[in-house]
Order: sequence, then C-alpha cells, then structure tokens
Amino acid sequence: MYTIGSAALQVSVLDPVADRERFGTRYCTGGFIFQVTDGRLGPLLSGPTYPDAFNCFDGQGIPDAFHLSPLRPGDAAAPALVIGIGMCDLTANQVVEFASWEVETSPSRLVLRTVGALEGHGYRLARTVAVRERTVHAGVRLANTGQSMIPLRWYPHPFFPQPATDELCLLNVPLALRAHPAYELADSGFIRRRAWPWTEGQFLALDHEARSSLVVLQRHPLVGMVAATCSYVPAFFPIWGNPRTFSFEPYLERSVYPRQELAWHIDYHF
Repeated sequence: MYTIGSAALQVSVLDPVADRERFGTRYCTGGFIFQVTDGRLGPLLSGPTYPDAFNCFDGQGIPDAFHLSPLRPGDAAAPALVIGIGMCDLTANQVVEFASWEVETSPSRLVLRTVGALEGHGYRLARTVAVRERTVHAGVRLANTGQSMIPLRWYPHPFFPQPATDELCLLNVPLALRAHPAYELADSGFIRRRAWPWTEGQFLALDHEARSSLVVLQRHPLVGMVAATCSYVPAFFPIWGNPRTFSFEPYLERSVYPRQELAWHIDYHF
C-alpha cells in the first residue's frame, strides 16, 4: 500500500500488485484510495462492511469503476478488456490478467499509468492522487489509442461514515426525490434519512437536471462536512447507504472516439 500525505491528512492508496487480493472485476486497480486518516481524528472513510470485514465487490474508501463499459472482443464468450483492471472473464466474474501499472511516487502525490489493447480497442490511462493540506485530489486522463469508440461509463463510489444527523448531502444541481422509504428531501435542501436506523442497503437513483459541474456537501460525524467538487456534469446519479456507510455515485458518461483524450477529476475537501 502506498501512503502520501500533508501535515493534516494521510492517504492510503492500494498497490496494484502488492494488494492484488483486494481487487476484483469491479473497481479500478490503480488509484484506489483505501483510507484517508486525520492525524487527530482518525480514519475518515468507511465502507459497506467496514471496519469488520472487506470484500472486493463492496470495497471501502474511495474506489472508482470502469466495469460498466467493458471493451469486448468479437467472440462474446471470450474475456473482455475492462479499463483499469485488465482482461476479465465477466461470466465467471474473474480477472484473467491484471493490468500492469507504472507508478511515480512523491511524499504528497502518486501518478499511475497503464495501457490496454484488445482487437480494435486500445486505451492509455493515467491516474493521479494528490494531497494538499486538507484536500485530496483524484484525477483521471483517458486516451483512446485504438480504432474503435470507447463507450465510457465511469463512476466514483466514496464511502462516508453515517453522520450523527439525518441530513446526508446537499447538491448544487436541481433535483427531485421519488417517494422512498429511506430518503427524503428536507426543507434545508439536504437529502436526509428516513426510518433510521436501517437494517439493509438503501438505493435511490436521483431525478436531477444538472447543467454544470457538480458540488456535493456531505455531512460527516468527525469533520462536520466534506465538500466534493467534480469537474464534470453527472449523468445517471444514484445514492446508496447501509447501516455503516453512505455514498453518492455521480456517473460520467461519454463516447471517447479514436485519438481523443478525456480528463476529469474530483477534489475531496476534508
């Protein structure tokens, strides 16, 4: 595991090789933020099974995923290329061959690079994780190096501990909530819990009208509030929580054509 930090925060990032037992076919293996720790307050991130257990599907910390847009070969039964993971047998839900990463390290910054190719598909991917004071920067740059279009469907999955208040998060985009047993929209504009405490996972896809880059204010039991600033306009946008954690998942959906590059980032302000 790699560790970078500032005077305020320590960020643990999984090593794509040494931590391979923590990876499956869902989350990108380079730039997986496993934990953010405040030197005075302790760990600031959670997970669906944290702190008792860990599994590759649920994860913890701030993982992110390209797995919904696999690059498939002509033979539909053959392994597919999943960006940031490698060759995957999606029927058996197994990684056949992991992506190989080059890693540049410094005390406050990691840059991880990998490439992948399959028949007419090809990509070059760079991940940056950096810390400055109380801000954690997670950046992505994807280049299409093949002859076929990449139907990109990517999302981050930050896991925060459930806050002390029922208020969860506030978005800077117009939204509406469908009737739901676990969530409602408060007069303050915050999405808040209903019928707490829960006994199982609670999922809701938001009805939103985002036209600008996303900002989310997330209640936090230790630091009070975390601000997440995204460089992109979200498409599909679900929220999810269980008794241990709450997460928002703003999807980035684009068509990346040959010889095109796309870069985006999220900054988490703790």
